[in-house]
Amino acid sequence: MHLTIAYRTAESLLADLPSRWAHSRQVLEQAQRLSSVVVPGAEILAVAAVLHDVGYAPAAVDTGQHMIDGARYLTRLGVDSEVCSLVAYHSSSEWEAAELGLSAELAEFHRPPSELLDAITYCDLTSGPDGAEVDPVSRLDEVLRRYDPDHVVHRAVAAARPTLLAMVKRVEKRLAEPDRP
Repeated sequence: MHLTIAYRTAESLLADLPSRWAHSRQVLEQAQRLSSVVVPGAEILAVAAVLHDVGYAPAAVDTGQHMIDGARYLTRLGVDSEVCSLVAYHSSSEWEAAELGLSAELAEFHRPPSELLDAITYCDLTSGPDGAEVDPVSRLDEVLRRYDPDHVVHRAVAAARPTLLAMVKRVEKRLAEPDRP
C-alpha cells in the first residue's frame, strides 16, 4: 500500500476518533524522521506508522486487541504482510496478547525484523495521545495512569516497559551514530 492510500485509509477509519488520528499522524511524522536509519524499510515503516492504530476503528474490531484487529483488517484489505506484521506486533502487543489469551491469533502474523519493530515502537512511544512529541518514559507513565492496575493494558505495559525502553534506546543510539546519513 502506498503511503498516500495508507494515510487516507487511516484518516477515514479514525475520523471519529480524533485523538487516535492525531496520535497516528505524529507516529507517521516520527517514522519519516527515522527514514535514514531504517533503509530499506522506510516506506514500510511509514505506512505501518500511519495505520498502526486502525484496530481501534469500529469497522476493524474483532478480538478487542487493537494490534491484532488492525492487522487482520489490513490483511483483508490486501495490505503488504510486512506492514500487517508491524501493526500486529507494535509496542506491547506480545504482552497484551498473552494477557488476553490471544498469542495464537498474534502468531497468525510473522514477527517483524527487530530493526523495524524497534522503529515503530519508538515512533509510537514518542508520540502522545494528542499528537504531540513526548518522552517515551512520560508516554508509558501516561498509559499506566490511564488504565487501572488490574486492566490488561496496564499489566501488559508494566511488564513490557523494560523491553520497550530498550527498543527506544536502540533507535536513539542509531540516530546518534555520527556516520548516519
